[in-house]
Amino acid sequence: MANKKVFVSGCYDMLHSGHVAFFKEAAKYGDLYVGIGSDATIFQLKARKTICSEAERLYMVKAIRYVTDAFINPGSGMMDFVEVVEQIKPDVFVVNEDGGSETKRQFCAERGIEYVVLQREPDAGLEARSTTLLRTQVKPQLPYRLDLAGTWIDQPYVSKCGAGWAITISLEPTIEFMERGGMATSTRNAMKKIWPYNLPAYDPEKLAKLVFCFENEPEKGGHISGAQDPIGICIPGLCRHYYNNHYWPEKIEMVHDEATLAWLEEHLCMIPLFARPEGTSVVAGSRIDEAGVQALAAASDACWEAILKHDLTAFAAAFKASFEAQTAMFPAMLSNGVEAWIERYREQALAWKLSGAGAGGYLVLVCEVPPVEAIRIKIRRREM
Repeated sequence: MANKKVFVSGCYDMLHSGHVAFFKEAAKYGDLYVGIGSDATIFQLKARKTICSEAERLYMVKAIRYVTDAFINPGSGMMDFVEVVEQIKPDVFVVNEDGGSETKRQFCAERGIEYVVLQREPDAGLEARSTTLLRTQVKPQLPYRLDLAGTWIDQPYVSKCGAGWAITISLEPTIEFMERGGMATSTRNAMKKIWPYNLPAYDPEKLAKLVFCFENEPEKGGHISGAQDPIGICIPGLCRHYYNNHYWPEKIEMVHDEATLAWLEEHLCMIPLFARPEGTSVVAGSRIDEAGVQALAAASDACWEAILKHDLTAFAAAFKASFEAQTAMFPAMLSNGVEAWIERYREQALAWKLSGAGAGGYLVLVCEVPPVEAIRIKIRRREM
């Protein structure tokens, strides 16, 4: 007498021991057939891309010894498996305790299929596992932003005194950078509300503008976060953006040349200081005028040209000049004792600046050879 046919269906993304235990229990009812949600269906239902593609998930599920065969469900929505069930004609339909529904139960009743609900039970000696739990333990892979030159010129109250470029690089999250550390973490945290783990596959410039609009609500008044933060996060590689008395830049230029990005990685590094203390006002005592903004813009221009030429001496000089122009306009950037940290590394570096608005965060160094204790950066490359 032939074994009964058993059917289960699910996403099986981030395949884990809980899935295997479920398959093992389901297979006790007969030969196990698995329907797998397609990438499109999962995106439709969960508004996120899968960690593993449908081809990879199919490969892994088929490799599990309790599974007789597996298929990608051709349908859509919560009942995407209907066509597969009609083809296999299973005797038993198995769900776990949080995967069942009255719709599925009725579907089985109409076709004379036994409907079985299993409790989530880990195999002996193993911890309970679920995809939801694993996702809460997965750290977001959203990039960070590091500003190199022209910082503050993305604010209209600065660029109205003179137009110019801000220069940023997008960093891979090789470490978890501190909050209030000048790494655009507030913008990154706003982005997590839409995309908790990864940036979507979308035009980077349009994505940056979408984030800027999501984060800022001008009609409510108050501070408007600079556009350099979403641009620096969303646009990979090296980028400069031109501001002229508006919140959004008039033009954006990008560099994805591998030699240039590798050169920056070789000579830029970061020293962690401390999170900027709550209540610190980096705009207190600011002195913004045409001469100061012109100095900031000129340093940014020189910095960009030096980077493109891989001229370390010129890059260091422009990098330092940009920071000096920043702190001349915003002296509170040097508050909270950060000048002592600069002195500590003055002999080991060719130039330095503070990340973001300063008054804490990270000391960013330009070096021939970075100090051993420094954080080495990894610039995010463009997806080909």
